[in-house]
Amino acid sequence: MFRSLSAVNYRIWFIGALISNVGAWMQRTAQDWFVLTELTDNDAAAVGVTMALQFGPALVIGPLAGIIADRMPGRRLLAITQIAQALLALALGLIIVLGIAELWMVYLLALGLGIATAVDAPARQTFVGELVGTRDLPNAVALNSASFNTARLIGPAAAGLLTVLVGAGWVILINVLTFAAMLVALGLLREAELQPMQKTSRGRGQLRAGIQYVARRADLVVVFTMVFLVGTFGFNFAIFTATMARVEFGRDAAEFGLLSSILAIGSVAGALLSARRERPRLRVIVLAAIGFAGSMVVAALMPTIELFALALIPVGFFALTMITSANAYVQTTTRSSIRGRVMALYLTIFMGGTPVGAPVLGLVANEFGARWAMGVGALAGLLAAVAAVLWMRARHNLRIRRHPADDPWWRLRVRYDGDDFERRMRDLETATQEIAIIEAEARKS
Repeated sequence: MFRSLSAVNYRIWFIGALISNVGAWMQRTAQDWFVLTELTDNDAAAVGVTMALQFGPALVIGPLAGIIADRMPGRRLLAITQIAQALLALALGLIIVLGIAELWMVYLLALGLGIATAVDAPARQTFVGELVGTRDLPNAVALNSASFNTARLIGPAAAGLLTVLVGAGWVILINVLTFAAMLVALGLLREAELQPMQKTSRGRGQLRAGIQYVARRADLVVVFTMVFLVGTFGFNFAIFTATMARVEFGRDAAEFGLLSSILAIGSVAGALLSARRERPRLRVIVLAAIGFAGSMVVAALMPTIELFALALIPVGFFALTMITSANAYVQTTTRSSIRGRVMALYLTIFMGGTPVGAPVLGLVANEFGARWAMGVGALAGLLAAVAAVLWMRARHNLRIRRHPADDPWWRLRVRYDGDDFERRMRDLETATQEIAIIEAEARKS
């Protein structure tokens, strides 16, 4: 389960990322609560707009960020993006502490953070491959998710308590210090043990080649569709937990932070379970989407905050099982020379849907209540699963059978031809050759 940690470079990265992620979750929790309770009168739509500005740049510059990730050394690019994010956090914390913060200022800084994050995300995702190599990449991706969600256990709870004690501004300033951990980790990495990916030189048609590569991989189109639906309407947990805590149950920042941490319990479990799998499978992504939809419905119906908190654990479990498996599937079935562009498109779909979904869910929460907003998230998970099942049935002979048929203690067994790993690799090789032709034609034109 923890085999990637046998690599010294990955251990250094893991520790630095964990500390940095704790700070990031502290800032996100403090910022959302500050917007909801200090800058507005419990306006969930304002929180949605803040999230939209923070994730919106991925829609515009995400694909271009992938080209940058395919060209620049990952270590240098990550150092630049970490410094930029630290400076933006410093500005946000200072205007809150000094008492001069206005909503438009928070919106502007959220947009700046979104630009830095859009460049950082594909570089961060692909850099993992340089730390561990292709064989352990699925395990490393899963452990990264475990780190991210372990931070979610600590960060929101700490932010909720500190927000009550010292205020949101000081919580955000603490996050500025955690960026140093990531920069130190990057500095300590052993250059000789890195496994640099093949980088592309400057040339025309590289963005088009990345898009056409995905378009010619029907399995990636299905995964991207699922990630878009769930990422846009299902992964807006800040809106769900903040409005449920404040409006439905009448609680304060401490309970909001605690709910986010409890959600992370299931997320960590889902990430660790994903780390046990040798390779990601599409059917796991589909089953996780179904589980996510069902658990969201259950959570939305809970009458007390205690029961709601317990119901968030399976929500986190299925959410992270789905997204970690999708991430690993895309990375392990994509050639390293084009992986940055493909992951940038993946993250554009995943993060870029937030500007659409967050304001919509905020308005639903304002007009109909937080429970109905969670129902929209559940519907998105169900639609994602249905879309994938229809494709698997049409293209890969999906079969669902009772197994064993003659045993009273039976279970369902899911099989489809897409599990043929050798066939999938042949399709990958064909797509890679086609993309090489596209890039060559673009350079001649």
